[in-house]
Amino acid sequence: MLNEIRERQKRMERRSHLTGWILFIVCAVFFMTAAWKNHDTLTFIGSIVFLIACVVFLLPLMQPAHSRDREKE
Repeated sequence: MLNEIRERQKRMERRSHLTGWILFIVCAVFFMTAAWKNHDTLTFIGSIVFLIACVVFLLPLMQPAHSRDREKE
């Protein structure tokens, strides 16, 4: 019973993190679009760096659960 609750909490937490990072990626795309439209090179470069950082943080969340469990051992 307790393990089921912990697993459910882990899934909810993972889903929340995944949703948050996807929203950050969407924001980065909007910032890139606005920078492109306004010919703002510095903002465009910053938006690309931000997008790359979001993807880097998102990658571990995209791993299958069984490979994440093996890494903890």
